[in-house]
Amino acid sequence: MERIGIEVEATAGPGVLHELTGVIAKHSGNITSVEIVEASRTYFEIETPGAPDAMLEGLRQLPIVKGLSSVDTMEKIYGKRIIIVGGGAQVGQVAIGAITEADRHNIRGEHISVDTIPLVGELPLAAAVRATARLPRVKAIVLAGSLMGGEIEKAVREVRAKGLLVVSLNMAGSVPDAADLVVTDPVQAGVMTVMAVAHTAKFSIERLSKRVF
Repeated sequence: MERIGIEVEATAGPGVLHELTGVIAKHSGNITSVEIVEASRTYFEIETPGAPDAMLEGLRQLPIVKGLSSVDTMEKIYGKRIIIVGGGAQVGQVAIGAITEADRHNIRGEHISVDTIPLVGELPLAAAVRATARLPRVKAIVLAGSLMGGEIEKAVREVRAKGLLVVSLNMAGSVPDAADLVVTDPVQAGVMTVMAVAHTAKFSIERLSKRVF
């Protein structure tokens, strides 16, 4: 299966997605990701069993379609995503380690991007953690703060159950007990998180004899 990205500009209104996806399904395309960029533009990532030319032409022939372009997939451009959530100072230090280490792997052919969001408050942090499981291409989340527990711990356990790697700074609260890996130094936490998700690194959390550093 070949994965392609397409951006469609279409007339806004009810039933637009139904018409677009109908053509994609007719040509045995499997939609792996869809995003409505704005009311008139929709981005699709599609797996196709063969050349996509007939499917693209079928989309262009729809009366609602004003324009269509083939683009590189987000996986190809931005690759795996790491999300750093927590207090501003700690987030910044984790980002230093993660971005520096990601650059080392990306120049060797890896694709890893790093996103940050400084937040305060138990409920906003818990909501942010849960939301990472709904974001595309996210492989790991780093909890960077001084005190996290309660609802945040519940959110950590939920996203881990969905397959996300969770790294926590060694902080007060119950979040470190729920994380896959606990690292005291924030820069090292960023480095180790990138190493854990990069296919160009010979590092596996499962092979560690301990999980607190």
